[in-house]
Amino acid sequence: MSTLQLPPKPRVSPIKKIRKWSIAIFITAIYIWTYMSLEIKWDRIFSDKTIDSFGRVIPKLFSPDFSTFGKIMDKMLETILIAYTGSLMAAIIAIPIGFLAASNMVKSKALNTASKWVLNAIRAFPELVIAIIFVASIGPRPFAGVLAIAIGSTGMLGKLYSEVIESIDMKVVEAMEANGANKIQILFYGIMPQVLPEFLSYSIYRFEIDVRASSILGIIGAGGIGTLITIATMNRNWSEVGMILLVIIVVVTIIDIASSAIRKRIV
Repeated sequence: MSTLQLPPKPRVSPIKKIRKWSIAIFITAIYIWTYMSLEIKWDRIFSDKTIDSFGRVIPKLFSPDFSTFGKIMDKMLETILIAYTGSLMAAIIAIPIGFLAASNMVKSKALNTASKWVLNAIRAFPELVIAIIFVASIGPRPFAGVLAIAIGSTGMLGKLYSEVIESIDMKVVEAMEANGANKIQILFYGIMPQVLPEFLSYSIYRFEIDVRASSILGIIGAGGIGTLITIATMNRNWSEVGMILLVIIVVVTIIDIASSAIRKRIV
C-alpha cells in the first residue's frame, strides 16, 4: 500500500530570506523609534487627577440625557443635509473631471495629467482644513461645511470615476464609432450605461463618509451636530455629550445599512 507523499517545499533563496528579515527589522525599528519619540508621560496618564476625571466623566457619558433628544436630532438632521448637499455637488462636479482624468477618454496627455494633478491636490487637504478656510472666509455657517464636503469629496470621487471610466469595454465605443454614431450618442448610449451604476454606488458610499465628516465640522463652526458637541463639552455637560454620541452612532449605523442595501441593488 503506497503512502501519499507531499511535494517538497520550495526552497527559499538566501537573498529572499535576507530581504524579508531586513524588511521586518526596518518596520520594527520604525515602530520603536516612533514609540520612543512620543515621550509618553505615564505618570501623568495614570495620575490620581486623571483617574478621578475618568471616574466623573465616563459614567455620565453612559447616562445620556434623553431630554435633549429633540435639540440633538435637529442638529443631526442639519448634519445629514450638509453631507447630502456636499456629496451631491461633488458627485456632479467629479463627472467631467473624471472624464478628463481618464486616459482612454482624453487624447491630450497634458490635459489628462493636469486633471489628475488637480484631483491629487484636492485629496491632499482633509475636509477639516478646507472647512477652516471657508469658515474664515464666509463665516461660521452650514454653507461653509457644504463647500468643504463638496470640495473634499470631489477629489476622491473624481479619482474613482476616472478608474471606472478607464475600465470600460472600449469595443462597445469602437463598434458605435464604426456605425457612424456621434460623440453625444457614444457618451449616452455607449459609455454612461457602463459607468453609471458604479458612479451611483461610489456616490452613495461617499455620502456615508461625508456624514461622519460633517459631524466633526461643526466643532470649528461649519454647522451640524459638532456645534452641540463643542457647547456641551465647554459646559462639562457629559450626559448631553453621551446623548449626542448615541444619536450619531445610531444614525450613522442606519445610514450604513441602508446605503449598503442600495449599493447591492445598483451594482
